[in-house]
Parts: sequence; C-alpha cells; structure tokens
Amino acid sequence: MVVLNRIYTRTGDDGTTALGNGERRKKYDLRIAVYGTLDELSAAIGLARVHAGDQALDALLAHIQNDLFDVEADLCLAQKGPGGARLTVTDAQVEWLERQIDALNADLAPLRSFILPGGRPAAAYLHLARTVCRRGERLMAELADKSSEGVTAAALKYVNRLSDLLFVAGRHANDKGACDVLWQPGQNR
Repeated sequence: MVVLNRIYTRTGDDGTTALGNGERRKKYDLRIAVYGTLDELSAAIGLARVHAGDQALDALLAHIQNDLFDVEADLCLAQKGPGGARLTVTDAQVEWLERQIDALNADLAPLRSFILPGGRPAAAYLHLARTVCRRGERLMAELADKSSEGVTAAALKYVNRLSDLLFVAGRHANDKGACDVLWQPGQNR
C-alpha cells in the first residue's frame, strides 16, 4: 500500500527525480519521459471515462488505467511486486488486452476509410489517448534500443496493444462506428 502524507519532498528541486530503485535521474531523462507520457495517457483515458456513458466501457478503461500504473512501475524499476520483487507487466496482461480488442471489434463494421478523430466526446478523447499512447510507445522503443537501459518485452507489447484497443474503443464509443468521422481523400481540392 502506498501512503502519501506529504506531497512535496523538495528532492526534485535540483532537476532530478528518483526511480523506483532509488537511482536519481534528470527530469528530462528518456526513462522519465516515457513513464511521464504514460501518465499523460492515463489522464486522457480519464477524460474519456468522464464521457463514456457506458458502464462496461468505463470499467474496461478503469482496468487499463490500473494496468498503466503497472507499466509505469515496470519502467521506473519499482520494487513493489510480490515479495518485494521488481514489479513488471506480464504477458497475461497483454493477452487480456487482446481479448478486449476482439470483443469490442466484434460489433464493428469493417472500415472502408481512415477515421478522423471526432464524433462523440468519449470517442474523441479515446483517439487523443491513442495518439499519446503511440508517442509513449515510440519513446519506449527508443529507450529499449539503448544498451544501458532495459524495457521488458511485455511492457512494450502492452503499450502496442493498448493503442490498438484505444482505436477500437473509440469506434465503439462512436455508437459502434455509426458516428465515426471518415476521411474523404482529396475532398477539399
């Protein structure tokens, strides 16, 4: 259990922050940027939840927000897992996402065009969340390419699948695709 009695610690006043293993890094460090971007993603998902109007979709997004904290803990090298071990994302969490994607996608008509973010408010926020997720994924891939850094394969897979889920959830939130805003190539020429 996390207990936060005092919000400010003054330890970051020098432009550094602590990883879960106690190591201090600059606040602009790539690892910090990655999990900061995932925190931004969780906030965008929170906005979608406010507008979801669908208890099942809200519960799905709440589950994902909790999993995103697991991904962030994995990235910050937190020692908060079972028995004090490092907390890491699991392949079971990735598989759960895949099942959710399949379930949401089952009721959607196949696409005949690209989709422009918009339609219902929840859908627009889910598309915003998808773009933040893709940015987080790009940063994670860059971090993973650094030989001195580590990113678990499951965490990278989770974020990749999550962007897919957010796309499908956006369509689902648009009355199962009926309110999707379709790209019309060359329309304004």
